[in-house]
This record gives sequence, C-alpha cells and structure tokens, in this order.
Amino acid sequence: MLGGKPQDIVFTSGGTESNNLVIHSVVKHFQDTQAPKGDVGEQQSPREGARPHIITCTVEHDSIRLPLEHLVEEQVAEVTFVPVSKVSGQAEVEDIMAAVRPATCLVTVMLANNETGVVMPISEISQRVKALNQKRAASGLPRVLLHTDAAQVVGKRRLDVEELGVDFLTIVGHKFYGPRIGALYIRGLGKLTPLYPMLFGGGQERNFRPGTENTPMIAGLGKVSLATPQPQRWWTRLRESMFRTPERADKGSPDCLHGLETRLEISQAAELVTENCEAYEAHMRDVRDYLEDRLEAEFGRKRIHLNSRFPGAERLPNTCNVSIRGPQLQGYQVLAQCRMLLASVGAACHSDHGDQPSPVLLSCGVPFDVARNALRLSVGRSTTRADVDLAVQDLKQAVARLEGQA
Repeated sequence: MLGGKPQDIVFTSGGTESNNLVIHSVVKHFQDTQAPKGDVGEQQSPREGARPHIITCTVEHDSIRLPLEHLVEEQVAEVTFVPVSKVSGQAEVEDIMAAVRPATCLVTVMLANNETGVVMPISEISQRVKALNQKRAASGLPRVLLHTDAAQVVGKRRLDVEELGVDFLTIVGHKFYGPRIGALYIRGLGKLTPLYPMLFGGGQERNFRPGTENTPMIAGLGKVSLATPQPQRWWTRLRESMFRTPERADKGSPDCLHGLETRLEISQAAELVTENCEAYEAHMRDVRDYLEDRLEAEFGRKRIHLNSRFPGAERLPNTCNVSIRGPQLQGYQVLAQCRMLLASVGAACHSDHGDQPSPVLLSCGVPFDVARNALRLSVGRSTTRADVDLAVQDLKQAVARLEGQA
C-alpha cells in the first residue's frame, strides 16, 4: 500500500496517537542528542541547549496543531505556523524552507487537507529538506525530519513513501473503508529514524507502543491495505507484532489464532486499496465534478462558491467544499433542514462548532461570510450521479425552506 517495509510500521489507536507519537519522539530525540552542558544562559547553538523548533502550517488537523501549541505554552519547544497561500491553498515550499532555523528538528505538513482536499507539495519539500540536511550535517546541526499526515490520501490515490521521501507517515484506517485504527510508518525504524514510546508497559510493537494490540482491528486494516502478492509477509508481520518472537507465537492462543488466520487468508479477489485504485479515483473525481456542476446549475454560479477549488492546486478526487451564498444559509442551518443528505460543515471532529466558520477556510483566504456557509461534501466509491441528483435536490429544498422563513 505504501511501498515501505513491514518492519517500519507501528500500529496505533488512530491518527491522533500517530501524530502525537511523532511530535513526542522528535522533541525527545532533540532533548537527548542536543542536551545542554553547563550554563544554558551562556549557550547559543542548538547543540548547546536551544529548544527544539518545529515547522508546520496553519491548516493542519488539531492532532498536530494542539500538541504543538501545548509545547509552546509549556516552553518545551518553539513552533512556526507557516500560512498557506491564499491563491493555491497550499503550504508553499519556499515559505516552509524560509522558516528553518538552526534548532529546527521537524517539518510536519499534511499530505492533503481534510476540508479542502488540497494536496500539499510533500515530495518537493522532501527534496529540499534532504539537500538541506547534507549541509546541516557538515555544520553539526540536527537533522530535520519530515512527517506527513496522510489520513485523507490513503485509498483515494496511490502513494509511495519512497517517492514522497518522508521519515514519518500517518495512516488512518476508517478513512479508506477500514476499521477505526491507525498506524505510523517510520523510515528505518530505530536505525535511521528515532521513535520514543509515550507509554510504558508490555513489549508490544517492539516496545515502541506498549499495550495489548487490537488484533481484529489490525487484521481489518491489513485486509483493506495490502496487495494480493504480499499476504504471507503481512501475516508474518502481524504475528511478530503480537508475539515479538516466533517462539512466543508458538505459545500463544492457537485456537484463536487459527480462526483469525483463516479469516485473514487473502483471496484472489482484489484488495480494497491497492487494486483498482486508479479506477476508483477516476470514478470519484467524475462524480465530484458532476456534483459541482449540478450545484452551479441549480443555484447559479453567483450563489455557489467552491471553497476547495484553487487555481493550479491539485486536490483529492472525493472532496467538495462549497458555500451557498445567502444571509440565512449558514452551513449547519442548511444541513439541519436536509431530509436525506448527511454531511458536515468542516472537520467531522469539530461538528459541535458548526456555528463558527472554519479556521482552515479562513486561512485559505475564503471570506468570513462565505466560510460560515460552508458545506463539506464527500463522495465515495459507491456514490453515483443519481445520488448526487438526490443530494442537490435535498439542498435546494432545504435552502427554499430557510429562505421562506426569513
């Protein structure tokens, strides 16, 4: 699914834990390797005691933004929040690189935004960071690690960690028809790239993530993730992650494992993510584009503002963020009037703040009065044009009811 090595995967409870684990590890590694010696007040270089510095952008998920803000409040780290371009909706490569300091140890930029679908230039950032690290090594400066939260991308388009060139990559199962579990890719785990546990207890996940694994969830994630040529390698990885050694696996619960192994036999049928990915992507893009065309046709182009359409910016094939202009048409009010359509006004994690405009849209330059009317509409592999017609008609009737009450 990712093009990486099985031994570079650690299973977690979800994207929030994966993202926090990256931040925790990089800060801890900086503290361990750049430890101050002597009077901190007299020291200047990062090796002699500066706080770790992290670069991110202003449209990150809260599982990145809030931990970083907490580190700043606790005076543990310094963070630069790079504004995204109001033209492209992207974190521009030059802006990211301009924020680098001697104490910079991490750049974390999502692979695609969860509200706009805009794809970030991670490969380009990776190339620049790699070249920079060669110069920093010669100067004795800490290596800058690169993390991307790929929660929104897996299952919607092909990706390869070798092509991206990242050190960490966050995976979230329920974003691609899998169970609500997460995983973290770490390039050269423990050798090239550091990882420090946040929890202490058992030796699961090679001591990097102690605690009894949620085996059915891991099995489900593997089932939807892996290509058919690699089932045995994945099953071996799963057994190792559960038992740490083959010897211990032999002493496990054979009846339970036999039943699980039977369920995990990879059939000749195509796997959900890696097989037919291009066809799924093309289908979702076609239906999404049809949705946007229908909205403009029904409401008129002057009333429709496509918040996720930025000139020259690539975006995910399934995402449509749209506002229907009008004083009584705030997103949460429109959705409350819909009889069939189920959608959100922004990140699903923040559905309790629907009366406030999305900070992500505001950061991207969407005007306040437009952003507060935003609807985040997503299509999937099974969504049809007929479904779109029903949804648009539902929206049209909801708007008519609201405007009739004004």
